[in-house]
Amino acid sequence: MAAHDGAGRQLERRVRRVDALVRELEALPDEGARRNAVEAVRALLDLHADGLQRLLALAGPEVTARLADDDAIGGLLLLHGLHPVPFERRVQRALDSVRPYLGSHGGGVQVLEARDGVVRLRLEGTCHGCPSSMATLEHAIERAVREGAPDVQAIHVEGVAEAAPAGFVPLASIGREPMTCPAELRG
Repeated sequence: MAAHDGAGRQLERRVRRVDALVRELEALPDEGARRNAVEAVRALLDLHADGLQRLLALAGPEVTARLADDDAIGGLLLLHGLHPVPFERRVQRALDSVRPYLGSHGGGVQVLEARDGVVRLRLEGTCHGCPSSMATLEHAIERAVREGAPDVQAIHVEGVAEAAPAGFVPLASIGREPMTCPAELRG
């Protein structure tokens, strides 16, 4: 686990370094140099994509599935459009990881649509309209989806309660322990 964490941090540092270098290339004052630099990066990415595609063909489906589960390799496969697990399935798997938590509060989440990087969800049960639904969405659902499908561009959710105005204290909560979800009233 510690080795995996260290590899993850090293990968993040490398991604930040590449981002910084690309920004420097994009800021070159010479139009021709900037165009050539961008073309060189694209050619290198195309070369890597071709190599990865051949590697996956040689590896076969079983090994490819294991490779895709690795964060770093899965990210490279996504970058090159080679990830073997379709977007919608990755979103479903990510949500499967938070469903036990939601279920423990009498709630759930349904995928209405997941395609082209856009996910539309609906909160169900006691999560629909729950005052804590915004926190549940941000801390559990969105994080799980973004980890399981890092190529997600937007997440739209039905059933999220509007945040109460700053300083607003619901009358029902006065003199009671704070609750995270109406399902806890039954407990």
